[in-house]
Amino acid sequence: MSRIDEQVSVWPIAGLPATLAQRTRRVYDRLAAVYPLSTMLFHSRAHRAALAASGLRDGASVLEVATGSGEMFRRLVRANPSGTTVGVDLSPNMAARTERAARKRFPAARACCQAVDARHMPFRADTFDAIFCCYLLELLSAQDIVLTLKEFRRVLRPPGRLTLVLIGQNGPVFNGFYQAAGTLVPAFWGRQVEHQATEWITAGGFAISYDRATRQIFYPSRVLVAGKVD
Repeated sequence: MSRIDEQVSVWPIAGLPATLAQRTRRVYDRLAAVYPLSTMLFHSRAHRAALAASGLRDGASVLEVATGSGEMFRRLVRANPSGTTVGVDLSPNMAARTERAARKRFPAARACCQAVDARHMPFRADTFDAIFCCYLLELLSAQDIVLTLKEFRRVLRPPGRLTLVLIGQNGPVFNGFYQAAGTLVPAFWGRQVEHQATEWITAGGFAISYDRATRQIFYPSRVLVAGKVD
């Protein structure tokens, strides 16, 4: 048993049902057409901060996991015109809309998206120079976070970087709202996990080099950049 497997049972968070991934896929499939509004209002500043902190250089092989509305994916394609940018999302509708929008805006770019489960990605080891993942861990059970971080580490090529954006957990009013929303619709909201993030990442074989908080309107986010540890 690996170090991260041993630690998952003592992480101080409430796990989500194993079936939540199936429900999440259905929810985001249905919301694919309207979800970009949420990204524009609450996530775009954190996306900009994540891209700036990542150190991404043109010509890289880039993977975004959980493309969602595609707003971050388009930023990555724009910043990497000579490279290859791949996006995956559990929702087929989200992946399809993201690819259509990117191809329309950047027809000459080497960019594609597909519906993929982040826990079991169809890529060879050491494939990507950079991985980006925004607002996904909140929707995963503890066991699925373990699997997903293992996949990140497996497909990331040294000395590549993993850039994560998490929902902030530093305001009692926002925290109370989010807890209530997550209780009502867990497949869409999930639950906040920021306080455990550094432990997960380091236990998963990464060393954190950047850690900053940002806020858009009332919505807090946290940007983390980490490198793969041998």
